[in-house]
Amino acid sequence: MSTHWNWQTGERLLALNDPAEWDAAFERGERSLGTAAIGLAFNCSLEEASPRIVRAMQLPDVAQRGFAFTAAGTAARLNGALTPELYAALRAEGPGRRSIAVNAIDDTLTFVPFRRLPTWLKCWSVVSRVRNKLDAWRLNCTYAATDTWRAVRRR
Repeated sequence: MSTHWNWQTGERLLALNDPAEWDAAFERGERSLGTAAIGLAFNCSLEEASPRIVRAMQLPDVAQRGFAFTAAGTAARLNGALTPELYAALRAEGPGRRSIAVNAIDDTLTFVPFRRLPTWLKCWSVVSRVRNKLDAWRLNCTYAATDTWRAVRRR
C-alpha cells in the first residue's frame, strides 16, 4: 500500500496512476475516491480508468460523485472518446441542465467527434444547440424590450 497518497485530504491524488491502489482504497471505504478518479483519468489508459470512474459516479458523497463526473469529462478531453460504460453512466444520470453530469456531457460533446457519439448523445447535442439558440433569441428580445422601455420612459 502506498503511503504517499493522502486519502483524507485528497492531497496528491490527482497524480494517482495505480488502478490497484484506487481499488484497494475503494475496498477500505476511503474518502476522496472521486478526486482520485480524476487522477486515474489523467494518468492511466481509458480502459483502466473507466470502470473506476463509473464506480466513483455511484458514491454516496455528492461532492465525490461530482469529481467522478469531472473525471469522465477529463477522459473525454484527453482521449477523444469514452467507453460504452461511461456513456451509459452519463445517460443514466441524464443530460439536463440540472444534472450532475452536465459538465461531463458538455466536455464529451466538445472533445469527442460527433460521428463517434452514441445516438442518444447525438440527439442531445441537437436539442442542446436548439435550446441554446432559442435562449439567445429570447434574451436578445428581452434586452431590446428593456432598452425600448427605458428609452420611452426618458422622453
